[in-house]
Amino acid sequence: MNILVTGGAGFIGSHYVLRHCESFPDDTVVVLDKLTYAADKSFLDPVSDAITFVEGDIADQALVTKLVEEHNIDTIVDFAAETHVDNSISDATPFLHTNVMGVQSLIEVVKAHPKVLFLHVSTDEVYGDVADGEPGCTVDSPLRPSNPYSASKASGDLLVLAAVRTHGIRARITRCTNNYGPHQAGEKFLPTIIRNAQSDKPIPVYGEGKQKRDWLYVTDHTDAIELVLEKGEDGGVYLISADDEVANIDTAKRVLDAVGKPHDLIEFVTDRPGHDWRYALDSSNTRALGWAPQVSFAEGLEKTVGWYSS
Repeated sequence: MNILVTGGAGFIGSHYVLRHCESFPDDTVVVLDKLTYAADKSFLDPVSDAITFVEGDIADQALVTKLVEEHNIDTIVDFAAETHVDNSISDATPFLHTNVMGVQSLIEVVKAHPKVLFLHVSTDEVYGDVADGEPGCTVDSPLRPSNPYSASKASGDLLVLAAVRTHGIRARITRCTNNYGPHQAGEKFLPTIIRNAQSDKPIPVYGEGKQKRDWLYVTDHTDAIELVLEKGEDGGVYLISADDEVANIDTAKRVLDAVGKPHDLIEFVTDRPGHDWRYALDSSNTRALGWAPQVSFAEGLEKTVGWYSS
């Protein structure tokens, strides 16, 4: 495989590159990353001699075309995205640039190179709220994004699916629940809790902290993506979940217990606008390919806290 990984210096993308290089050492791996605030090229240091790294923007169609042709790319895995909901509420423009125009740029390249397989990494947030007691969303559930971030991701998904139907491009989409693990961007929920707890600072929790999230360890996610590349069908949408929901307040308490700090560090703050109550996915179509999560939340949390403590 000659693979182009966009957003490969970000949290999930870098874990994917590290794991792919370990599992498939003979593959050609090219990483394209804009190196925004959530990316760090040093994440790729363990495989720096085995990959080609290019700093650049997926919305630069000419650059992406050059990389595809120079390296005879046959697969693009797209992790590149602006992802922080609060930032999207403050200013949606960067999200539209990367998550919509950037995706369309990749589509145009794949249209011109029809043998290239395009895997677009998306999110459960495109479905919006799922009420308590309701079953997990399926591939056929309606998209009801609640904020500019999730709306931009839903837009990218729809552009990919439209290009499959209209232009016959080879493309697959994955949607996953909340990822966590080592070297996640510092403004995300778990790193914020861990960092503040270690410094005896207040732990900000939105509202009453009763929102529920299904935490998926990052390498379980990347393993699912590899399987979708291997066994998935073009035009398919694959859902990836751990099926282990935890309320945000309980997650905060678990982290404090792991760090050995008191629960009274928790500080409830004003809920953000349009905050989704619960996400839930029916991941049966991905599990049917032979995938299942290998890391429990307890084990993954221990690994994550350990990394931030080292």
